[in-house]
Amino acid sequence: MNLTDGFTRICKIDELIEGKGKRFIVDDTEIALFKIDGNTYALNNICPHPHSALIYDGFVEDGCVVCPAHGWKFNLITGRKPSGSKGLDTYEVKLINGDVYVKVIPKEYNW
Repeated sequence: MNLTDGFTRICKIDELIEGKGKRFIVDDTEIALFKIDGNTYALNNICPHPHSALIYDGFVEDGCVVCPAHGWKFNLITGRKPSGSKGLDTYEVKLINGDVYVKVIPKEYNW
């Protein structure tokens, strides 16, 4: 079994700055990647409020990333807002030999 099945290599872990987000695009999906206290988190980069690709530019506090546009908070692990309601999609992350891999499942739209 291949350890990277379904995962896409995003970057080297050394390319991420502790406490800062970084933007990536995988198969047309916007990803915000964060390295916080030795853990790596991947969330959808599109804030559902202004529909802008700016989550990566938010600041992190209390286990949440705060959208820089309007201050909405999203849990880094679940993607949910503090109220518990749906917020951002989250993606599974693997670290293999210093590389960051993310499993991105593209949304299917039924127009």
